[in-house]
Amino acid sequence: MKRIEIGGVIPASAVSMGCMRLTDVKSSVDSVIGTALDCGIDFFDHADIYGGGKCEELFGDYLSSHKDIRDKITVQTKCAIRKGCYDFSKEHIVSSVENSLKRLKTDYVDVLLLHRPDTLMEPEEVAEAFNLLEREGKVRYFGVSNHNPYQIELLKTAVKQPLIVNQLQMSITESGMITSGLNVNMKNSESQMHDGGLLEYSRIKNITIQTWSPFQKGFFKGAFIGDEEYPELNKKLCELAEKYGVTPTGIASAWILRHPARMQLISGSMNESRIKEICAGADITLTREDWYSVYLAAGYCLP
Repeated sequence: MKRIEIGGVIPASAVSMGCMRLTDVKSSVDSVIGTALDCGIDFFDHADIYGGGKCEELFGDYLSSHKDIRDKITVQTKCAIRKGCYDFSKEHIVSSVENSLKRLKTDYVDVLLLHRPDTLMEPEEVAEAFNLLEREGKVRYFGVSNHNPYQIELLKTAVKQPLIVNQLQMSITESGMITSGLNVNMKNSESQMHDGGLLEYSRIKNITIQTWSPFQKGFFKGAFIGDEEYPELNKKLCELAEKYGVTPTGIASAWILRHPARMQLISGSMNESRIKEICAGADITLTREDWYSVYLAAGYCLP
């Protein structure tokens, strides 16, 4: 398994297991997590809202029955989404983490992310929460999810801990952060920047981009692999899969991990065969020509 450094401080597998669908496992949670570990995955992503907390509970049961594994893996969780609002208050952040720790049956999480921006946030209040959680040993590192550069900079006016992660939607068909950068100074739709230059900002600030929904089109509209809406893309993925000896899913994985931003791919699959396919792609380095051929096959243009 390819290795990266999260924020330059946490050695980790290039593929992370996203645990949002642990409640959907049809076989055995132990078997699915075991498959991920066997494939070299040592980073597990959670959120307090996944399954209404049940996903953290299921993972906590695994940790409880495999006590030797905790120090060998990285556990990340997220907070701040509440029913009908987002909440960056000190009280909510601290209580969310304490509840996650109970469900995960662990004394600490390695990384805590703020799940979505709260426009009512006070940076000083976030800083107080982070300081307390760090001082008590409940959180080791911090980051954000779905934040733009200025929202991160606003947090940093008070938060002193490095923000080492930004979790963002990214796939071959949802690659706006790449597309806008390739169409600078052009008067076309692909030049429109929706994220404030997050890709380059993250590389400059040593923030690791974690890609959620790496095989999805749109906002949870289904996978693009095998979808008749993308005939040219799937033809290219199959062609390269044969060339590199993996599956189209493996090529889609390799495409993300080929980028020099050294992103971490978050795999949300609970299918053991699919997990193996995704991880196999992490060991492939696409040529520059092959990477761009996938990009063009997805329907993008180069100016």
